[in-house]
Amino acid sequence: MKAGLDSRGRRNWGRFTTCIAIGVASAFQGALATEVEYVGSMGSRAVLQVNGGAPRTVSVGASTPEGVRLVALEGDRVLVEIDGQRSQVRLGERVIRSARPSDVASVVLHADARGHFTSEGSINGAPVRFLVDTGASLVSLGKGDAQRAGIDFQRGVPAATLTAAGPMQVWQVKLDSLRIGSMTLHNVDAVVLAQDLPIVLLGMSVLNRVEMRREGQVLRLQQRY
Repeated sequence: MKAGLDSRGRRNWGRFTTCIAIGVASAFQGALATEVEYVGSMGSRAVLQVNGGAPRTVSVGASTPEGVRLVALEGDRVLVEIDGQRSQVRLGERVIRSARPSDVASVVLHADARGHFTSEGSINGAPVRFLVDTGASLVSLGKGDAQRAGIDFQRGVPAATLTAAGPMQVWQVKLDSLRIGSMTLHNVDAVVLAQDLPIVLLGMSVLNRVEMRREGQVLRLQQRY
């Protein structure tokens, strides 16, 4: 494997990540807002749906991966905390909390000599270097980066894919956290390759959750949810 990704290699890796038979769901809930619905309860736990995602069972005092904390559960209503602001939600109702402008997380990237946008960041707290790749369906990282991030990837969902270098084993996993600039995302879909990569591909499982604005050699990513 080459030490970097040239334009041909980048196309090959884009085809590789696109051809993996894994669906990537995205739920656009409006820029810079968090939507929470109280859909039911199970004993002392509430069932919350955040940003149109799958319902999650949350205990009092615990938080969802999106950062919504359940403060109290009182029969047909719950008290939730979103970005430090508390809201009461009745059963079957939903609340939409817009982020304050000062709370909006974003990062500005500058193109390198080859026109690629790269950035330092972290996965599960472990430092990595990202390459923005809109041709990649999922965040894609090599086994070395996965091991440094404490990911037991062999317990993920196994798959096989065909790359320019031939067949390759991959595993679908969930990243607990991914940070780039001031943005931190939780519960991110990713794949781990059976060999090392020179860089982590920042695919659409992250890019679907940000607003992207390019102006010449500058790319701004702004977190939506």
